[in-house]
Amino acid sequence: MPVITCIEDLRQLAQRRVPRMFYDYADSGSWTESTYRANESDFRGIKLRQRVAVNMENRSTATTMVGQAVSMPVALAPTGLTGMQHADGEILAAQAAEAFGVPFTLSTMSICSIEDVAARTSKPFWFQLYVMKDRGFIERLIDRARAARCSALVLTLDLQILGQRHKDLKNGLSAPPKPTLANLLNLATKPRWCLGMLGTPRRQFGNIVGHVKGVDDMSSLSDWAAKQFDPALSWDDVAWIKQRWGGKLILKGIQDVEDARLAVQSGADALVVSNHGGRQLDGAESSIRALPAIVDAVGSEIEVHMDGGIRSGQDVLKAWALGARGCYIGRAFLYGLGAMGGPGVTKVLEIIHKELDLSMAFCGRTRITDVDGSILLK
Repeated sequence: MPVITCIEDLRQLAQRRVPRMFYDYADSGSWTESTYRANESDFRGIKLRQRVAVNMENRSTATTMVGQAVSMPVALAPTGLTGMQHADGEILAAQAAEAFGVPFTLSTMSICSIEDVAARTSKPFWFQLYVMKDRGFIERLIDRARAARCSALVLTLDLQILGQRHKDLKNGLSAPPKPTLANLLNLATKPRWCLGMLGTPRRQFGNIVGHVKGVDDMSSLSDWAAKQFDPALSWDDVAWIKQRWGGKLILKGIQDVEDARLAVQSGADALVVSNHGGRQLDGAESSIRALPAIVDAVGSEIEVHMDGGIRSGQDVLKAWALGARGCYIGRAFLYGLGAMGGPGVTKVLEIIHKELDLSMAFCGRTRITDVDGSILLK
């Protein structure tokens, strides 16, 4: 086992251990991937002010996200096909997040179902909802999330239609995956992953298969899913979902100040500044660049979170200093999961927490709640 010092170490290990089609699914963006790259690289241009001779004792990264106590302002983002990075991936990630004291968000397009995760965790998790044309299915999903005691609903607004990701097309990623010679040869080089998948019954979209009329396996799922994402999604649908859910509501996919103001008017509890990890509109602004204007416009009226490009605790610190009151990690925890399973997710959280804690101290702060924009070089 190599010495793991940062998220990049885990990414390299995951790339060796996860089949190419599933690794590429997680580690890719749409079209030229310019927004995907900018999400990460734009953090590097933000510089921190180092302070000295400051008492660094009794530090704390603890805060709250939508009223929920968290050990640091980080949540595990909803990611589709998590259970294909590692067998039972959603369950393992949820357990790691629970033990660390941060929220886990289960995707609609997860491999393990809402019920699977609820049965194997002891604290409430969050559930992410895609809006489908089949409103009856959406109603049932919301009811299942409520029955599982999910403490927040994360409604994704930026996937009414699918962005094109070239790697997925070239790899033949579909439901079920295409058994090409190249894919079969690649699978043969991943014995650890294959053994794990043979040892679990969870190998299909657990929230959908068996819960939709006529969708009983992966082959029938593909046609259904391709037709179900609703391009007609509107703010009226947001109001309907808020009323149906009745609990904490987080709106994910906000990149524009005008949309942020509409999010406030909807009565949501928080919004997530997000471009879907650069997987939808290539050429969109990076999340960290979009964040300050949205915070300035609505930060006093709604809790502002962000995702996209978080690869370190320093990234979390910079986002907090710019007004984000929560950061979501997607690829970072998937690298840990693919590399080492549940312990890999824990390792990711440990790395980010340590980097956040030390960087905060070097900037002369001992509590994350006391950090503001003054720690950044102008």
